[in-house]
Amino acid sequence: MSNVLLNKVLLSNGEEIAYRERKGGDKNVLLVHGNMTSSVHWDLVIENLSPDFKVYAVDLRGFGESSYNKPIETIMDFSNDLKLFVDEIGLRDFSLVGWSLGGAVAQQFCADYPDYATHLFLLASASSRGYAYFETGADGLPVTSNRLETLEQVKQDGKTKVVQNAYDTKNFDLLKQTWDMLIYRKDKPNQARYEKYLADMTTQRNLAETYQVLNIFNLSNVHNGLTKGQDKIKNISIPVLIAWGDEDLVVTKQMTDELIEDYGEKATYKELTGSGHSPLIDDLDNLLELMEDFFLTSKKV
Repeated sequence: MSNVLLNKVLLSNGEEIAYRERKGGDKNVLLVHGNMTSSVHWDLVIENLSPDFKVYAVDLRGFGESSYNKPIETIMDFSNDLKLFVDEIGLRDFSLVGWSLGGAVAQQFCADYPDYATHLFLLASASSRGYAYFETGADGLPVTSNRLETLEQVKQDGKTKVVQNAYDTKNFDLLKQTWDMLIYRKDKPNQARYEKYLADMTTQRNLAETYQVLNIFNLSNVHNGLTKGQDKIKNISIPVLIAWGDEDLVVTKQMTDELIEDYGEKATYKELTGSGHSPLIDDLDNLLELMEDFFLTSKKV
């Protein structure tokens, strides 16, 4: 990827945001990654998206090469960083793509700063009503009758401890086993790419905080069982596309249905057959076609 540069920019809040930039045409695309990842995981999209597009991919605060000077407390911390970032580099009128956690960040950004993005692409996105964090049972499965409420509870929970320990000890085998089981359903990265992804996962410094900000996130107009909705989806008037793989084991069909219900006629829904939580690997060709068609043909509603 010789035409892709890794840059860093210092924000006015003291955080330094790393981002990848691919030269291209005059149509801008900004990619926001999910939990346990960074801009590194967008590499196949960055390499293969039509040259009509100029592509930017950020590392959120606490991920990848970005700083983590102040702990995050809400999804708005990520989205406000994004606002400072695009202002700092002078980026406007871009299609915004949010994958998983990045979908929550992108929704918050578009609701709070409606004059920046022209399109919102939600890929295997967290629900507009958040992503509930349930206690991890002795069998390793979530106890759906016990939703955790505080950051301290999340820090002490078994799932957080297992993943954090894998990060701390660079236990790539455990991380790979987890991704093979939960994320990749139809395909897997080649060995070199996979090793790069696994090493990148361990750069995350905000695991428990990320679980918790997703747990309390709620952009909808309904109570999600833990927090009252911000009722901000009404602020989003740009075209929205919701894309979800029907074998996704991380973002459930129920969460996706919540997105579809909350956005209503604002959004178009596309199901990716046979794809898991990472269409970037499982269904790259269809994903690229879907993205390009959406960015080029949809108009503001």
